[in-house]
Amino acid sequence: MNYSGMHERFRFFIRRLQERLWVKPLAISVLSIFGVLLAKGADRIHVEGITPRISMDSLETILLVMASSMLVIATFAVGSMVAAYASASNTASPRTLTLVIADDVSQHALSTFVGAFIFSIVGVIAVKENYLGIAGRFVLFLLALMVFGIVIFTFLRWVDRIARLGRLGQTIVKVEKATEQALEQRRKAPTLYGMPLNSLSASGQAVPAKRVGYLQRIDIAALQSLADNAQSRIAVAVLPGSLVAPGRVLAYVRGDYQARTDVDGELVAQAFVVGRERTYYTDPRYGLVVLSQIAARALSPAVNDPGTAIDIILTLLRLFALWGAPQNEDNHQNTKYDRVEVPELSVRDMLDDAFLAIERDGSGAVEVCIRLLKALSFLASMGNDTMREAAVHHARRLLAYAERGLALPEDMATLRELAGFMEDIEEQALR
Repeated sequence: MNYSGMHERFRFFIRRLQERLWVKPLAISVLSIFGVLLAKGADRIHVEGITPRISMDSLETILLVMASSMLVIATFAVGSMVAAYASASNTASPRTLTLVIADDVSQHALSTFVGAFIFSIVGVIAVKENYLGIAGRFVLFLLALMVFGIVIFTFLRWVDRIARLGRLGQTIVKVEKATEQALEQRRKAPTLYGMPLNSLSASGQAVPAKRVGYLQRIDIAALQSLADNAQSRIAVAVLPGSLVAPGRVLAYVRGDYQARTDVDGELVAQAFVVGRERTYYTDPRYGLVVLSQIAARALSPAVNDPGTAIDIILTLLRLFALWGAPQNEDNHQNTKYDRVEVPELSVRDMLDDAFLAIERDGSGAVEVCIRLLKALSFLASMGNDTMREAAVHHARRLLAYAERGLALPEDMATLRELAGFMEDIEEQALR
């Protein structure tokens, strides 16, 4: 395993840990215990003559007050965060929960409160058992003041964040940011630093999936190592985000000269990480799907919020504008894995993920149709032939839905006028 492959695996592991709420509190709690041990280390320096004397009673009182207050604040923090998570699931989409849980400020606040509670409890035990000398008590006093200051600052910062955490607008921003990062990474490496896939050859050794789930990550470095050892080539058949099941082919292994390969199919399958749910950072299409689901929920009769759907359309337009923007030469991918072939993302599939639900559920709201047609017109004019064809296809679908959803002929006339860009594109194609 080369350095690049280990780095990618480590990044994926760290991002998955960020979605677990217990990781940071556990780490801060361990650090708080080390703080008390640090105070004990001060007794071994023999600086009693220059350190102020801190009475046992005053130090114990400070630590007890901190312990009781931190327990209350930590309980309040957990309750507020659970309410925010429920709000994100109910107002936006349950698929946004992982992003809300991964909020750095909230995790840092909870970690600080729990860590301060553990620190104060351990400190009280140390004081009660006469574990610390004069220097140790002074260092523990300074640490207690520092922890108290950190708690105050963290609490004020966290109150500002918790007031917005879980709200619909903030959740949409989080999904957009995660999707933007995934799209930017895929723009830099359209084939995950492998070779472009020309065609899939069924004559090669097919490697099927072993379990049901979503493909979360492909360890391209591991596939390259296997292909190097066997003097073969591996063609990846699925991308992260694909639903796999036993029998679906994950990859094909082919010898350089159509020779029989010696690659172990089990090892190849192990390079494909399959989980119960899709991930934002390795699957750019997932963010588009979630944004579309938020818009569909807003357009449902129970919610009836076309304004949110219009905001989502603008968000999707920004993301597709990023995807279609020209890249600098420095941002072009370097092929690191010349024995692994990987397909690129389909622009047609990406637009399907983004707009199919909005076209269906928003066809009865003329304001949504107008904004969506304007967005499709912009995408069609970006100079990308594939995106132009996909935008025209979705504009036709929207008009077909609107024929059934809109009651006034005037509204349909407005939409047909906005859809005139399709005729201009067809005329340019015939020239």
